Amino acid sequence: MFDYARIALAVPEVSVGGVNENTKKIIEIIENAKEKKADFIVFPELSLTGYTCGDLFFQESLLENVTLSLNKLAQISETVDAVIIVGAPAYVSGKLYDCAVVLNAGRICAVVPKPFLTESEKRWFSTADECDFCDIMSEDIGVYPSYKIPFSSNIVLEGKEKVKFCVETGDILGAPVMPGAYLSANGAQIVFNICANNEIVARRKLFDDEIRNASAKEKVVYASVSAGKTESTTDMIFSGHSVVAECGKIISQNENFIDGDYILFADADIGKVKADKIKKNTEKSCFWTPDAQNIRLYGVNAYKSKLHSDGSLAKIKKMPFVPSDENERTQRCLAIFDMQVAGLEKRMKKAAEKVVVGVSGGLDSTLALLVCTKTMEKLNRPASNVIGITMPGFGTTSRTHNNALSLMNALGIATKEISIKEACLKHFEDIGHDASVHDVTYENAQARERTQILMDVANKNNALVCGTGDLSESALGWCTYNGDHMYMYGVNEGVPKTLLKWMIETIAKENIFGDEASKILKDVAATPISPELLPPDKDGNMTQKTEDTVGPYLLHDFFIYYAVRYGFSPEKIYILALRAFEGEFDGDTIKKWLKVFYRRFFTQQFKRSCSPDGVKIGSVGLSPRGDLIMASDADFADWAEKIERL
Repeated sequence: MFDYARIALAVPEVSVGGVNENTKKIIEIIENAKEKKADFIVFPELSLTGYTCGDLFFQESLLENVTLSLNKLAQISETVDAVIIVGAPAYVSGKLYDCAVVLNAGRICAVVPKPFLTESEKRWFSTADECDFCDIMSEDIGVYPSYKIPFSSNIVLEGKEKVKFCVETGDILGAPVMPGAYLSANGAQIVFNICANNEIVARRKLFDDEIRNASAKEKVVYASVSAGKTESTTDMIFSGHSVVAECGKIISQNENFIDGDYILFADADIGKVKADKIKKNTEKSCFWTPDAQNIRLYGVNAYKSKLHSDGSLAKIKKMPFVPSDENERTQRCLAIFDMQVAGLEKRMKKAAEKVVVGVSGGLDSTLALLVCTKTMEKLNRPASNVIGITMPGFGTTSRTHNNALSLMNALGIATKEISIKEACLKHFEDIGHDASVHDVTYENAQARERTQILMDVANKNNALVCGTGDLSESALGWCTYNGDHMYMYGVNEGVPKTLLKWMIETIAKENIFGDEASKILKDVAATPISPELLPPDKDGNMTQKTEDTVGPYLLHDFFIYYAVRYGFSPEKIYILALRAFEGEFDGDTIKKWLKVFYRRFFTQQFKRSCSPDGVKIGSVGLSPRGDLIMASDADFADWAEKIERL
């Protein structure tokens, strides 16, 4: 369901040389994984015999037992709607190969020989390159009835719902190009690595990094399972390390450093892989070697059934733009701040000596002000080259007004206060608008008056106007056309609303601008989000909160991430949101704001189509100059219809 594949990585207790006992345990695990609705059940390298058999691999009895086991497992696979991958030696045409055997629907679908061997392994096995054939008959390895089986390390297999996968065998650490890279370049969406890596200090972290990087570069799910602690013998310890990475992120791995006799289940999102492969179709151009050209595709699934997984094992973050780990979050925020400063610095070098920024006391304008101030420091220009203007209007509260003035004074910039009330009242009179009618005209006139002030002050001072709008507002079109929609450079364009609070808090925590500024920043971070365009209540408190009108940014940023980054359907986003926000938002609430999101996202594209330059921050961008090329008049009726059916 929704492109999730359930992977079971199994590390059985191994009896070295005991094929019959190993087969029993593998069958038990298969039955267990079947009950948990696994789509793929994967075992380590040489799991039928044990990796550390040594010269027992030359024993006829051992190889005969492997043949009997493969026949039995082929029969078992007919009763299991899953792809099974086991490691086994295969004796073919007078040579012995270390292989991954892929079984499904009562047959062996493929035998994948190990392409690279260590010096010690060469004592027993031949490499994939040493065979001069690419297919065998099942009877060649003692399996009946007779049928053809692909025998190659250069194959991609296609299973349920056309999910494409491949298998690589052995230690991938240190390989200049991993075998799976060629296969992923030819369409593989899951790379299974079955191995028997002996453990040494720090290897686990190195392997995790390798798997994570490979899944990112190759745009795949990378799932690796290694021989467990019962393989440990003589000088070597085997840890049973299993790990699943998805497009650059580890989504599951076993906890124990030395482990064995367990199954690790993970739901891999093939939808993310599909999205990345469509958007970043660069793999084929990277591989022009014969190895990359001679990849073959085979189907494996006779049942043609659906993937079992409902994605319930997948961990869904409420705030996909915000790292959960505090240290990582701090580093992310500081890195983004540096990027914002670098972008504005380049523009300032070419365009102007000074910068004008409107300061409301809210999150967006505060971050923009901090970026402007730090940029002047980087350019060795005085802080007074930043002209901060606070423009109180009909809805301005004392809290935001005081914070704006106090922060500008603490930063030592040039400070101006220009009330827009009289100008707006005069404008209402000119256009015949009743000032007691607090409609969109009443609100947008204030936004446009502020923009006019900023632009004219910039002209007067040979400065440019720094925009304050963020990624979330841009996605929703939550800006006044030709009002706050316009500026000369936008430093927050790539920053989502859910990250802004953390940006401000991080800058305060790091005390980048001093104690007084940090104290003010903490209060700004705690201030409700509001455009403050409607009059406050009798006690001076804001009556207008953005999220009451447009919806919770917590939800909208979630929608933006999955709709723009991965192109997921409304149905899938809805299900993911239900899981992520369980106990916080019910289904009706999520549906309501999802409908608002799609309506605004489509109908407000005309604002994004003529948006000014801004700093690109992450994998989700909305710039019409390459990040989001979208028709301004696209029809969202089909998306709305899907939401109505939820």
